[in-house]
Amino acid sequence: MLIVQKYGGTSVGSIERIKNVAKRVAGYFDKGHKLVVVVSAMAGQTDRLIALAHEVTDDPDPREMDALLATGEQASAALLAMALKAMGYPATSLVAFQARILTDDAHGRARIDEIDSSRLQKELDEGKIVIVAGFQGITSQGNITTLGRGGSDTTAVALAAALKADVCEIFTDVEGVFTADPRVCPQAKKIERISYDEMMELASLGAKVLQIRSVEFAKKYNVPVHVRSSFNEKEGTMVVEADAEMERIVVRAVAHDKNQARITIRGVVDRPGIAAQIFDPIGQAGIVVDMIIQNTSEDGITDITFTVPKGDFKKAFNIAKEAANKIGAERVLGDEHIGKVSIVGVGMRSHSGVAAKMFKTLAQAGINILMISTSEIKISCVVDEKEVERAVRVLHEAFIGEG
Repeated sequence: MLIVQKYGGTSVGSIERIKNVAKRVAGYFDKGHKLVVVVSAMAGQTDRLIALAHEVTDDPDPREMDALLATGEQASAALLAMALKAMGYPATSLVAFQARILTDDAHGRARIDEIDSSRLQKELDEGKIVIVAGFQGITSQGNITTLGRGGSDTTAVALAAALKADVCEIFTDVEGVFTADPRVCPQAKKIERISYDEMMELASLGAKVLQIRSVEFAKKYNVPVHVRSSFNEKEGTMVVEADAEMERIVVRAVAHDKNQARITIRGVVDRPGIAAQIFDPIGQAGIVVDMIIQNTSEDGITDITFTVPKGDFKKAFNIAKEAANKIGAERVLGDEHIGKVSIVGVGMRSHSGVAAKMFKTLAQAGINILMISTSEIKISCVVDEKEVERAVRVLHEAFIGEG
């Protein structure tokens, strides 16, 4: 089999752990598998490099920042290759320009445009274990780029797609994808198989197991992804295309996100173009708006409420105040003490009454719903921040059970 593996920062967080990864990789090689191994920077290294940049300047140049941050993964790749060679295994490390991972020029959040896999294939054909520095790419002008936080996941899945690998294994510090965060809900269970669509929803809702762009890549190119722990040999979670068996399960998982804030603009004149005047400057500021609710107009006046990441609250609030003044709205209110709880499952497509059950469950627990949004396979409710974890537990019990 041709297997692409990815080891995260915790998995390569020390020399001892790098040596353990080398032993695991060697075990696969001994079984006759061809291997491409993608590595992240050692745990904490990226943050240390960012801190160094900010000691030099408050506003680091994006191009130079990418050149700096890419060294973290480069170090991990070289150290793992050294460890394998010291054990007598043929290994070679490649950085982005050698692996020909071509991206656009959006420094800090680049997207992969193309992978020329000829060098990778040549190294594999020569019987080598190929170690690739994750998180990075190269532009058509030869500049180093980085793919954003969690970008090594995307590197691994993109390489698996380009090489037509049999599977992409993402090794992390958890044993797979769970039905809820086990730290919040002790009854959470490991999921054996989950669909690409469900995993994308969970990633967008704050689940840190897989980066959302890596799941998009996996779905587009139909790459089976196996999420598993680097600290034991247990089977993890397979992320694959949905099938009929998956659709029989109504709710696959309960997710939560406390990184939310709510802004309400009261007394907005209800006429064409008003929403654009509010949300265009927010978008221009690079702020991602999640949920939006506009009340029914009464006498030509309405209220608009929306949520943003908590870290962007102050900036978004000030922009909303400026917009409110321009459009003649009454006032702007803000609330940083909220959170979002969501249920996700492809089975919602073919089952009715799911939303009603969710609302009833929260009501019976005395948890007030502040906002609601839905998609084909997801229902999200905004609640008071203090109630988020309890909401996760009661919804998990109602839809998934005690295990």
